[in-house]
Amino acid sequence: MSKLLLDLPLLAAAIAIVGSLSAYSLVGLWFVRRAVLPRLRIEATDHDFSSAMLQAVMVFYGLAVALIVVNVWQTHSDAEKILSQEASAAAALYRDVSGYPEPSRSRLQAALRDYLRYVIDEAWPIQQRGEVPTGGVALMDGFQRTLTGFEPASAGQRILHAETLRAYNDLIDARRLRLDAVDTRLPGILWWVVIVGAVISVSSSFLFRIEDARVQGIQVVLLSTFIGLVVFLIYALDRPFHGELGLGPDAYRLVYHQLMEGAGAPTP
Repeated sequence: MSKLLLDLPLLAAAIAIVGSLSAYSLVGLWFVRRAVLPRLRIEATDHDFSSAMLQAVMVFYGLAVALIVVNVWQTHSDAEKILSQEASAAAALYRDVSGYPEPSRSRLQAALRDYLRYVIDEAWPIQQRGEVPTGGVALMDGFQRTLTGFEPASAGQRILHAETLRAYNDLIDARRLRLDAVDTRLPGILWWVVIVGAVISVSSSFLFRIEDARVQGIQVVLLSTFIGLVVFLIYALDRPFHGELGLGPDAYRLVYHQLMEGAGAPTP
């Protein structure tokens, strides 16, 4: 998938995909009716065979595309769950460190506020470009040094410290999954199946001798439009963080505003 097409607004991308396939169907139908069909010995009784072949092509293409659509949607949904997990882990961790004595409490809270501001303001635009942000590593390393350097002085602090370490590990795991999801996309071979299969499916509808070319043209355009819409759906959901349907940092903003805002930090 070219970067130019990936950077198009959704409406422009839909017009480009559906329009290209529809234009191909009209031009291809005109060429086949004018230059190919006159040279072939196609009788009216042969239409049953052509119809069966078209149905077979559409069934196999439909099954392949359906599996791809389900996979793309599942990947998009999984990425959304990962964001909720990381935001929830950050909220739990912030509440845990609020029970620490000073000065560890202030340092840990400030580190978490800085991390969420970084995710919202800096990491997200990088993710939307399809790149993996790396700035959070230093922030998490600093938080970990402060956390592991704390020495519990009582049984209650030991219990709290153990729970905080568990919440910190949950945050790190969710963060790693989010970064892994940034570069998630359909393999190129599957895009070839989608695109070439669409062309083959539309082309199969050309090999019919319909007396009125306008009727056949309308049917072919309707078929290509529907296939184009399915291809557009795959395109729109292919990358979880990219484009107008890309996931946003709303879960992180909610945690920041509900827990951290008013604790001496500016609103991101």
